[in-house]
Amino acid sequence: MHEGKDEETGEERRRPGPFTEERARALLTAAGEPGSDATLLALGENAVFALDAPEPCVVRVGRGPWLVARAERELRVAAWLAERHVPAVRAASAGVTVVDGHPLTRWQRLPEPVREATPADLAGLLRLVHALPSPPFPLPRRELLSGVERWLRQAGDAVPRGDAAYLRARRDDAAAAVAELTPVLPPGPLHGDALPRNVHVGPAGPVLLDLETFSDDLREHDLTVLALSRDRYGLGEAAYDSFVRGYGWDVREWPGCAVLRGARETASCAWVAQHAPGNPAARREFARRVASLREGDATVRWYAF
Repeated sequence: MHEGKDEETGEERRRPGPFTEERARALLTAAGEPGSDATLLALGENAVFALDAPEPCVVRVGRGPWLVARAERELRVAAWLAERHVPAVRAASAGVTVVDGHPLTRWQRLPEPVREATPADLAGLLRLVHALPSPPFPLPRRELLSGVERWLRQAGDAVPRGDAAYLRARRDDAAAAVAELTPVLPPGPLHGDALPRNVHVGPAGPVLLDLETFSDDLREHDLTVLALSRDRYGLGEAAYDSFVRGYGWDVREWPGCAVLRGARETASCAWVAQHAPGNPAARREFARRVASLREGDATVRWYAF
């Protein structure tokens, strides 16, 4: 266990060790689930497991206590999208289970995909989401940069202090610039992490996944994600063009796109940093990303981590 202060209250608290697959499985077991038999699907802000017994479902285990409120809101978003007939993942149970400060939520198991999701599939779902009015409960702003400090602290000495200071300065500049943006689209509900990997194409068609970053803010946030994927992560021009056609507008025509893109790049660098302790691949990717930002080289390819 590690000592530390609560980021909101400043009070001393004891924090668990690194959030690993083994730690997540132990939390599953403590919640009464068959942790040893679960299949790990993803490990990021959440560990996502597929369970076959006692009935098929997917369980998301949050990385820490700061995700409890977000998990509760995600369940409300899922119920609201169901009421609005938006194709999205549905909860398997209505409540959040908290084990040692970690939120666990249960979700319906989707059928096997019939094909890989495409940017065009994502565009169609975003059109539905962006046509929605605000829900009958509050959604947060899309705070891209809110996790930067936490991720850099978790990285500790695994990343150079100078790089951490550089990202903190970029965060502050980006936050000020984002606050001054004038949107083209009417603000409102948005997904917040709009990538094809967050779409599942089953027999009934595309379904939206990972609702935890649903926000009420500039809808341009959702479109900038794919613009960044085109520039940094190797998304092909034809695939990006299909996304633009499916949505009906290219966010790169908006001057604010560069501002949102820069903010997301800063957050993406800091997100990788939290994995740097004990993970050489994360340290190499972090170094690649920070160097490209320092040099102002937008052509350097980043690799999903």
